[in-house]
This record gives sequence, structure tokens and C-alpha cells, in this order.
Amino acid sequence: MSGRGTVFTETMLGSVRLTGEEHDRAVRLDLRAEAGRLLDPRRTTLARLTGRVRIAGRTDDPAAEGEMEVSPLARRRIRYRLAFTLDGRRLELDGWKSVGLRHPVTSMTVLPYVLRADGQRIGEGVLRFPLTRGLAPFLGSFRFPRQDDAARHAAPRWKGEPGRTEVWYTTLTDPATGTGVWVHHELTAPADGSPAFAHGWAAVFPPDGPVEHARFGPEPWDRPAGGYTAAEVVAGSGRITGSAGALAWDLAERADDTPLYTFPRWSWRRPLLPAAQMLPAARAAYDGHVTYGDRKLVLRDAPGASARIYGHGNAERWAWLHADLGRGDVLEVVAAVSTRPGLRRLPPLVFLRLRRSGRTWPRRAERSAVGWAGAGRFRARLALPVWTVSGRAGLRRIRVEVTQPAERTLTLDYTDPDGTPAVCRNSERADAVVLLERWWGHWRPEAAWHLQGTAHAEVGEH
Repeated sequence: MSGRGTVFTETMLGSVRLTGEEHDRAVRLDLRAEAGRLLDPRRTTLARLTGRVRIAGRTDDPAAEGEMEVSPLARRRIRYRLAFTLDGRRLELDGWKSVGLRHPVTSMTVLPYVLRADGQRIGEGVLRFPLTRGLAPFLGSFRFPRQDDAARHAAPRWKGEPGRTEVWYTTLTDPATGTGVWVHHELTAPADGSPAFAHGWAAVFPPDGPVEHARFGPEPWDRPAGGYTAAEVVAGSGRITGSAGALAWDLAERADDTPLYTFPRWSWRRPLLPAAQMLPAARAAYDGHVTYGDRKLVLRDAPGASARIYGHGNAERWAWLHADLGRGDVLEVVAAVSTRPGLRRLPPLVFLRLRRSGRTWPRRAERSAVGWAGAGRFRARLALPVWTVSGRAGLRRIRVEVTQPAERTLTLDYTDPDGTPAVCRNSERADAVVLLERWWGHWRPEAAWHLQGTAHAEVGEH
């Protein structure tokens, strides 16, 4: 943990005069700024910008990105540098608010800027922050999230207790071919006190053929400090390498988001529940290669994520989903029935976390599992080939339908620390339909996503 950051959104309106045109065009910027520390007006703070750029009649780019330099006292400016696409070209908007004491309101709300393409100036304009309509949303958008270091979550949690399972797993989708990849690393400490061992498997889900997989281990566990090691198989912060049978992989991992706690944050810090799961980074990108048989899959910026599990073993029944929804949005779901006496007769508890536009809903992970404040507990129907999750928290409700076609699903059996067998049915090429609604006197659609072959999902049982 390294303190808190700052997140806020801002809308600016104005105009631009493009080279060769006689009239100004209306411009609107809807931006989100993320800084890795608290804003301090006495020093210079850099923030990452993402958002949407609209120029009337020319472009509407929702994937703009850049940087904001906030330095109102040290350099007396707030600078914006934003890249976006217009007519197939990549442009850069460069401008700054010149902070002054004589006209403080104007200096903080007016942004003169220029547009450049390949270093050449192609336009200029002025944007203004709309105080009357924009101040309240702007102030209300400020958040100060905890800054969590993704790298520290690679370290093993196990301290030598019998009857524990710890997992490092990675799933991704090759954007070029649609191939799914799953690499599962597991530490098992038997309940009878036998020596702990490391084992796991890797699987490739090509769109034009059957799923291929191979297992590795068991190997003695030597308690590495930085992650997982089993002979030549290694999973640590930023690197995942190894081989098993006819499969081999060498992947570089880049975290593209902050950690996401699928279960309550406290359950990962203090393992009081039967098990807990979290993502060191809600989204990650992968470069490298995977070979299987006589084929080689080369990956560049493949979207996916790694996740961590620590607990006493698998649930009685469970389902899991990781869905990259695009534009930085991601959905993580775990629905499970506990193996503990008295709990195994209950319906599945659902832990659902939707990170959208940088915010995570529900705000507390417990809400989807137990429900309160007028919102009932989320419900899950666990079956194959289709399973569903639905529920409401606050003014929003969601329905998730996951389809795991048999030809795209791999069945694997393994053993829990207490010796009981378990089986999982995993697909890294699942389909998912997600519908998010908001209450405005009645339920209205807020967003919908349809994933074809890019969802990562699993259903399992003892």
C-alpha cells in the first residue's frame, strides 16, 4: 500500500478552427484524470487522461488518451496533452490554463490549445469549463482511491499451515486470432501434514480446432519469495514462463489497471473465509508466445488478467467469469456454495465486481453476496452450457448470461487438500451477455455488452 491517489472527471466545451476551413467547429471533451497520489497545489502532479473527443462533423473518438500536468503554484499552469484520431490520423491537442491571481476564475476555466499532426500545427481553438452546469458534477466526481501495488500480490500467502490451496492463474485472448490461453499454477498443502507440492496446467483454446492442454508437476514447494516456482515453471510479477508436455509459454505481463478485490478486501488481508479471490490488476496486457504441437501463437497486447486464490480448497459448487468489456471496463464474478456443513445447502453466494469508467460497482463486495439497503442478495443459476447471475445494488441492477459451448470447454479433475476430488469445466472462449440497468422511476437500460468467444469462464463442483 502506498497511500491514496486522485481521480476526477471534467467536461470542457469550445471550438476549433482547422487549417483550410473558414468556420469554427464545436468541440467537446469529456475527460477522466487519474493521478497516483493526492493532488497538492504546491507541487507538480502528473495524471493520466482518458476520455472522449468530439469535433462537430469531423470526429467522435471515445478512446482519447494523454497526460495532464497539474502545477498551479510551481509552474502556474495546468497543461493538457491529449491524443485522438481524426480522419484516420493521430492528432495531439496541446494546451494549458495559465494560472494567475488577477483573474483566478478565468485562468482556471479557459484552455487555449493547438492541434498538431506529425508535429505540424493544423488547428487552434479555445475550450472553457462550464461553471454553471459543470462545477457540481466536477466536484462530485473526485475520488481518492487507495494506491495498491500489483507486484506485491505475486508473493505467496501460504505460511506452512496444512490444508491450504494457493493459486496463481492467468487467462487471456489473442486479439488477432481469437485464441484463448489459460495457465494455472497451484500450491497444495495436504490436510494430513504431508509435504506441500506445486502443480498445474496450461491450455490453449484455438477457434479452429479442439482445446489442447498439458499438466506440469507435482514438484516440491521451495517457498519462493516473489511468486510461484515449480521446476522450470515460473509465475511472478511481470513474467509467466514454463512448459508442459507439448505446450510452452513465455509471456510478459503489463498491468493496465489497479487491483480488483472480488471478495471483500479484508478477506484477502485476513483469511477468515473458506477462500478468497482477487486480481492484482483488473486488466493486463500480454506479449510473448505460446507453442502447442507444431503451432506457435505470437501475442501482442493480448488482453486478459492474472488472479490469485487462497483458501482451504474448492467450493462445493462454483462458477467464475472474467469479461473484458472493452474501453477499460471489466466484469469479474465468482458464485460459490461452501463445502462447510450447514452452508452447502444454501444457494450460491455471488461476488460481482463491475469496473466501469474507473469506478467499481457495487462499492462494497459484500453487497452482492448478502444484500442490504433495499437490495436483495444476487442470485446465480449454475448449470452448463448456460449459467446466469442477476441482482441489484442501489439504483442499478445487472443480469449476466454466460454460455460455455461443449466444444470450447475443457474438463479437468484434481484433488483438494483434504483428498476429495474436484472437477472444473473451463472455457477461455465463452460467450457472455451483460445487461446493466438504472432506476429512473422505472428500469432503463444503461449499458449492454455482448461477448462472442472472448469471455473467460468456469463451472465446477466436488
